[in-house]
Amino acid sequence: MKILGIESSCDETAAAVVEHGTKILSSVIASQFDVHGKYGGVVPELASREHLRAIVPVVREALDTAGCGYRELAAVAATEGPGLVGSLLVGMTYAKAVCFARGLPFIGVNHIEGHIHAVAMEAESRLEFPALALVVSGGHTHLFEMREGFEYRLLGKTRDDAAGEAYDKVAKLLGYSYPGGPVLDELAAHGNPSAVRFSPAKMKGNPLDFSFSGLKTAVLRWTQSREMAGEIAARRELLRSNPRPSAPEWLKVTPAATLDLIASFQHAVIEELLRRVEAAAETMSAHSVVITGGVACNKGLREAARGARIPYPVFFPAPALSTDNAAMIAAAAFGKLRRGEFSPMSLKAQAALTLA
Repeated sequence: MKILGIESSCDETAAAVVEHGTKILSSVIASQFDVHGKYGGVVPELASREHLRAIVPVVREALDTAGCGYRELAAVAATEGPGLVGSLLVGMTYAKAVCFARGLPFIGVNHIEGHIHAVAMEAESRLEFPALALVVSGGHTHLFEMREGFEYRLLGKTRDDAAGEAYDKVAKLLGYSYPGGPVLDELAAHGNPSAVRFSPAKMKGNPLDFSFSGLKTAVLRWTQSREMAGEIAARRELLRSNPRPSAPEWLKVTPAATLDLIASFQHAVIEELLRRVEAAAETMSAHSVVITGGVACNKGLREAARGARIPYPVFFPAPALSTDNAAMIAAAAFGKLRRGEFSPMSLKAQAALTLA
């Protein structure tokens, strides 16, 4: 029961072979950070072209590393959405072509459900239902109630920027590299999280919804009230000479006041996330909590979520499975394979795709 998974929803071209939904035989990821870094974010057209260049060697390496050929596969799964349509089309079209040529079932997988299965494949029987799932990344900030059999009910979502998107935009504003989340997370440990007070978002209607645009604007206003042009110019000059500076290099061009701002920003984001996790978990009487997606790599979030404030078992994916990868897509496809839920070749890539 080996499944080849393909993920191409944004700026990573990934392929993996997973056996029985939990055993990762291979996981290969081709990143596009260097392509998009100078623009401070993902350029959709460039992302699509890079996927076209990478898809064949990435899939070939995944199969070679797993020590299997197409004949040993039970199915091929690919992300159908949500994501960038041009990027999704590359992975889906390649997967369909393999299935057509080899007579294999094709399975389309929701990218958000893939992130949830990145945790489930490791936690297995330790994950107790009903569970609360927070999917938090550069493109998503969603809260789901999960029932046995992986049935979902949407509890809350962001009304504007996703949490990871806010990280990237703040990092760009301050002159740091893309992706901004890992950089700010490293620097936050060197600042005072109580130095700058940010007002929490007040949500009308659903109190479990998120909003990060106001926080991003508050950071902008803070920078505008201070003379920061010199230090921001220094960081951008560092980027011109070194596209991927290390944390010690960033520290040399980051004054203490800016470190305090970064630490305070991160604290505000984590508070927004965990405040709603606590409220949702109590409302639905959750037995466990899942936090997954690219922002689940954040050290501050992991430390805060595993503290005494959440009285439920909290599960995170391994860092390698937190960001976009194809192992999670293959894992999410396994249940569909067992139930015989295959996708038609007419399945279309969907930029906006709901899970519940």
